[in-house]
Amino acid sequence: MGLLAWPLLVAAPLGAALAAALAQAADGAAWRALLADPQWLHAAVLTAFTALSATALSYALAAHLIARAYAGARLERLLAPVPAMLATPHAAFAIGMAFLLAPSGWLLRLVSPWATGFAQPPAWSSTQDPWGLGLILVLVCKEVPFFWWTAATQLQREGVRQRWLGEWRAAQSLGYAPRRAFWRVVWPQLAARLRWPTLAVLAYGLTVVDVAIVMGPTNPPTLAVLAWQWLRDADGAVNAQGAAATLGLLGMLAALVLAGAGLFKATRRVMARRAIDGARAAAATAGWARGPWPRAVLVAVYALVFPALALGSVSGVWPFPAVLPHSWTLDAWQAVVASGGTLGHTLTLALAAAGAALVWSVVWLEWAPLAWDRAARPLLYATLALPALLWVPGLYPWVLRAGGEGRWAGVWIAHALAALPYVLVALSPAYLGFDARYAQVAASLGQGRARFLLRVKWPLLRRALAASWAVGFAVSVAQYLPTLYLGAGRVNTVTTEAVALASGGHRSLAGAYAALQWFLPALGFALAAWLGRARRFGAGHA
Repeated sequence: MGLLAWPLLVAAPLGAALAAALAQAADGAAWRALLADPQWLHAAVLTAFTALSATALSYALAAHLIARAYAGARLERLLAPVPAMLATPHAAFAIGMAFLLAPSGWLLRLVSPWATGFAQPPAWSSTQDPWGLGLILVLVCKEVPFFWWTAATQLQREGVRQRWLGEWRAAQSLGYAPRRAFWRVVWPQLAARLRWPTLAVLAYGLTVVDVAIVMGPTNPPTLAVLAWQWLRDADGAVNAQGAAATLGLLGMLAALVLAGAGLFKATRRVMARRAIDGARAAAATAGWARGPWPRAVLVAVYALVFPALALGSVSGVWPFPAVLPHSWTLDAWQAVVASGGTLGHTLTLALAAAGAALVWSVVWLEWAPLAWDRAARPLLYATLALPALLWVPGLYPWVLRAGGEGRWAGVWIAHALAALPYVLVALSPAYLGFDARYAQVAASLGQGRARFLLRVKWPLLRRALAASWAVGFAVSVAQYLPTLYLGAGRVNTVTTEAVALASGGHRSLAGAYAALQWFLPALGFALAAWLGRARRFGAGHA
């Protein structure tokens, strides 16, 4: 029964949050206050627009590039930069993009005044623009690699990979071009397995707070930012208004999911009819999508963001349009070093949260009955799909009663809950695809289960185990709402500091914290790569 502990730990705060939200919904005063607020309608429309646009663009671009890579047998090349992209926290990436795209940003400096004629920063809004275009751009750049990674976990599953590859080749033998064969045979099956990741991307786009604070509109902000501001207000009536807004976001998510499910079914029916129309010519490709340049542009953006952060962190006097600062300073990094507790909190939380999520995932995948796994998966993925604005306030009363508010342990529980679904998603394909014949051979040699796990299975899976742990580490480092809400301002991390400083205009200090926020997950993935490296046996290891 201990296996049920974590699903129940997930269910408890979510149930509490839903109960609280429904209680607020029963109180019409909260809804009347929300509807009377002049910002809410504009904020809701803006939120839906940015979330839907980012999700649709990410999905379409990722699908196109996956189709090209699969048809050209270049899937490994497509996935090569994905670990570095996934290791980049959203907030750090958003701050780096702000450094690049701002009217006084690095990109415009590189072409001014010789190409633009600008001797002063232009008056346009390239960050925090009223349409949320900067926010959409950041979300697309971050979610495309996530789609690549989740698609790869399915395409590389041993049994599925061989079956789909055989079907794809069979379609080509019937006269279909490689890419059309992919769209007709492989993609309908793959798309069905991307429903949870797509839901997660949509939910994140609707409820993201840290990225929206850095890159999103400010007057009004997105509905998620408004809800967060209201939830943190000491006034009970304003707090209730925030709870109503959060429930409204959940309702918006549910409506969009239902609409998306209907659209998905309609699309599958259309594709099924087209699959038997006898057409075997190569599918037409839009001009903008021809060639490898979309991937190259995305890789170039990631390659520019970290130098922009690093440069901003050591810049002193830097007048426009100078490409490089006129003076350099390490004051920001000295301030970071002086606040050693912030780095300590970040590292210990990430190590402990990733470790807890990995241990539980291994125990669950190894010992949970298949029926339990199927029944509990939606619950285990709840923190992946449901907005943090919902489950974090739901977790708060539990942490408060346990005396964990403003303490490391309370924040750790939230980070572990946030990391769990990502670790489970990352580990499941390799773990569930492990060849059962190894266990049969070990049993025939008289080896017990414990010895088999320690000497055979887990060593063979150490690369997947290490990579999954690194994913959980990166997720923990990137947590903003759980840390800020449950930490009560007493448990600060590099993420909370970076977002607070970025929104306050402290360029060099924000750059230093954001660069550190970027570096820590990269260090985690580097450590995972070292731990998961192939072992070399000498002559003495017979």
